[in-house]
Amino acid sequence: MGKKQETNPNSEYGEPAQFDPTFNGPIKKRGCTDIICCILFMAVILGYIAVGILAWLYGDPRHVLYPRNSTGWFCGTGPNKNRPNLLYFNILKCATSINVMASALNGLQCPTTQVCVEKCPSTFWGVGSYFPGSKPADTFNQSLCVPSIDLANTDLTVQQIVDKELCPFFHVPTISVLGRCLPDITALGDPSYFSNIQDLSSSANDTINIIKYGTGTESLDEDIVNGFNARDIGVRIFEDFASSWPWILLGLLIAMVVSMLFLLLLRFTAPVMVWVLIIGVLGAGAYGIWHCYWEYDNHKKNSATITDIGFTTNFNVYLQVQETWLAFLIIISVAEAIILLTLIFLRTRILIAIALIQESSKAISHMMSAMLYPLITFVLLLVCVAYWGATALYLATSGGPIYRVVALNSTMSGCSSINGTMDCDPQNFTSSDYPGCPSASCIFIKYNDEGLFQRNLFNLQIYNAVAFLWCANFVIALGQCTLAGAFASYYWAFTKPDDIPMFPVYGGFMRSLRYHVGSLAFGTLILTLVQIARVILEYIDHKTREAQNPVARFILCCMKCCLWCLEKFIKFLNRNAYIMIAIYGKNFCVSAKNAFMLLMRNVVRVVVLDKVTDLLLFFGKLLVVGGVGVLSFFFFSGRIPLPGNTFRFETLNYYWMPIITVVFGSYLIAHGFFSVYNMCVDTLFLCFLEDLERNDGSLQKPYFMSKNLMKILNKSNKAKKKGRGED
Repeated sequence: MGKKQETNPNSEYGEPAQFDPTFNGPIKKRGCTDIICCILFMAVILGYIAVGILAWLYGDPRHVLYPRNSTGWFCGTGPNKNRPNLLYFNILKCATSINVMASALNGLQCPTTQVCVEKCPSTFWGVGSYFPGSKPADTFNQSLCVPSIDLANTDLTVQQIVDKELCPFFHVPTISVLGRCLPDITALGDPSYFSNIQDLSSSANDTINIIKYGTGTESLDEDIVNGFNARDIGVRIFEDFASSWPWILLGLLIAMVVSMLFLLLLRFTAPVMVWVLIIGVLGAGAYGIWHCYWEYDNHKKNSATITDIGFTTNFNVYLQVQETWLAFLIIISVAEAIILLTLIFLRTRILIAIALIQESSKAISHMMSAMLYPLITFVLLLVCVAYWGATALYLATSGGPIYRVVALNSTMSGCSSINGTMDCDPQNFTSSDYPGCPSASCIFIKYNDEGLFQRNLFNLQIYNAVAFLWCANFVIALGQCTLAGAFASYYWAFTKPDDIPMFPVYGGFMRSLRYHVGSLAFGTLILTLVQIARVILEYIDHKTREAQNPVARFILCCMKCCLWCLEKFIKFLNRNAYIMIAIYGKNFCVSAKNAFMLLMRNVVRVVVLDKVTDLLLFFGKLLVVGGVGVLSFFFFSGRIPLPGNTFRFETLNYYWMPIITVVFGSYLIAHGFFSVYNMCVDTLFLCFLEDLERNDGSLQKPYFMSKNLMKILNKSNKAKKKGRGED
């Protein structure tokens, strides 16, 4: 064993693959892998379905989708179908602690009467202008009062109606925000309007003073007020999308065409683009060296040194001293020297990377269906997200609502004994049952959490989140394994394109589903556990941020950095393991080990190819997103007029919304196309390394039919022989 290690310096990373004349690509005869993990994944999926069914049976999303009035009825549905908006009699009680019982009742949402109304009030109004002596029907608006009172036939006085909160004693201009009538801050105007309103009670007096002077409340501030016009903004944005959606789709279509053309043209332009980008980086470095030297020389003449300024938090001051620019000069010079030496000694590896990129474009041109596979991944991910969101919503609303008797005016004697201690039914509640507390009301407190199912809601929500992460990662892994199988079948085809399978993407998809669900689940489970650890660490950091000292913050930062690096490494390892699974059909651990050893035996090629590919794909994304974004800006801002009246940019309220939509959509499209291309490069690279080891680098028994690669490798071998003095 010792002699073997001396003759083979890479033996610590495993032995190279041996030549096999019968090997011709992805193995057809294969069996199921990682069956135990497959069974576990299927059990988790079945449990996930069971959780969704239970949530659907017990949950009621109307609790979230529709507001609920004080009697327990939903607004906008059932008997309140024509009353979609919820009006708060005293909105300030929802944001302040005027009512002392608000802090004593666990989960109390808003200690004021709430009714469903057809339209939110849009004007100022106060009962003081008509009180006393006025009839209730002449004072109040029947549509804004509780449904149980008939103002035309009631025996109650205006004072009694106000004390029992059967009708609002004032209202301000409001707008509907998610079905809730919230104050319209733009229409509030002069608060002195309320100066003629008479004080009906201490609660009314406090409320009016808050509206007039803004005192007594810090929570009713801009954080709430700034969102009051959200509906109006949303309507305008919707109008913009309604008038510009054909042109948005056209912009996304242009992004799709440009992305596809860029990837296909890399077959012919990759060498030029790579060297142009490399020369550009070297040119930028050279300019940086010159500029730093120029700044250093100027500040040296001015005798500005760091000792003159000492320590300061104003970093702009450091740019005025010679030592700063000298440090920049040294750093950029060292980086420039490293890049130049890398280009000199690794030029043949760069040529190999360029040839692989060209071959990847050629492979994609022979199987264009691979470019459509990101749509399948997107749809499956959308299903996962929708199922997770629906399950979380139904779980959150699975408990029945609990209502309790609450005194809306806690200053009255006789209210303290019943405040928040007695359950009630809001649909059958009458305040006359509590003569000592006329302001008593039946108000929602919380959702029931006493049943077996309700007590485990938190655990079920955690299960929902973990299962979602696992499923989402599995969908991505399935796509990677599918594409790897398709591109591997292209690589090992002896005569291209005749020997390429009829439906390579479909074949890779079916092999992955039939044989390797367990292996994909195994790899994604490891990734999911790391992501869960990151989430837990972020939660701990968020909860303990105020109590952390510098040492604790440093430790948490290091731990988060380590987990981030671990997640990136696992994604890289999984990606290459899926390629080996698609080719050889072995289990996850063996495939991950073989992929890692193969990459480590060719670590220089791996680094060069990875960086060259990243450089090209970054440039491609920049070209697609930047080009389409600039085009959409000139179009939607009216700088590129269209003939006739096909589209007028003057009709847009916010012309930047279509631009943002086009830019974001272009990025998603470019990312989808380039992810396929990146997978193709990685697959062909691993196949190339395997092929090279099988043929001992001599190309005497080649499988890879790329003449470009063969020429480059022959040149590389000749250069090595000349360096050793051989013919």
